Amino acid sequence: MFMTPLSNTEIEAYNAKGGAQAESTDPKAAQERFLKLFVAQLNNQDPLNPLDNAQMTTQMAQINQVVGLQQVNETLKSLASQFNMVSSIQGAQLVGRDVVSDGNGVVIDDGVARGAFNLPAAADTVTVELLDAAGTVVGTAALGARGAGLQTFEWPLGSVDPARVVTIRVTASANGQAVNATPLALHRVQSVGLVDGSLRLRTDGGTLAYDQVLAFL
Repeated sequence: MFMTPLSNTEIEAYNAKGGAQAESTDPKAAQERFLKLFVAQLNNQDPLNPLDNAQMTTQMAQINQVVGLQQVNETLKSLASQFNMVSSIQGAQLVGRDVVSDGNGVVIDDGVARGAFNLPAAADTVTVELLDAAGTVVGTAALGARGAGLQTFEWPLGSVDPARVVTIRVTASANGQAVNATPLALHRVQSVGLVDGSLRLRTDGGTLAYDQVLAFL
């Protein structure tokens, strides 16, 4: 029985089937599987209609391309693994530091409330109200004048129960005109780790992805 030349569809189907096997991640194994099939094809070809050089060259080029892509994939996987390791090492240096993200949470440390906000323009009067879970004001901090950009504050709680302080509300004005202050969430990093290859920061306010951090303090 004679074998006809492999079509492009058959070669692609063969490579796809091989790719589903564990050993397919080894470029040498993929090349050996192809060569066995290729030699079998040569041994059983029709002598009246043999493979021409162009057909053989095309098929060899295809397997070389597949093997080359597998090697590139393995290299990329290795680089990604090394990058994740470096990210973890760098992320570990963030433990104990404060980070800022969207939101309006505060950090309570030794009876002192610490928070952050952003001002689009300088303000001559800034007031921060500390709110409980119901939105009731439990403390007010007059911060005076502040410049434009990211701002932080510290306010001793005094007799205010730290457990009641949940969020903040910021109001600001310049020359009697309101300045649209944006409250931000301040978090203290407790640990870091990789989740699905992405760096995650576990903080006192929950878990943050690295790209959710607006600033490191």
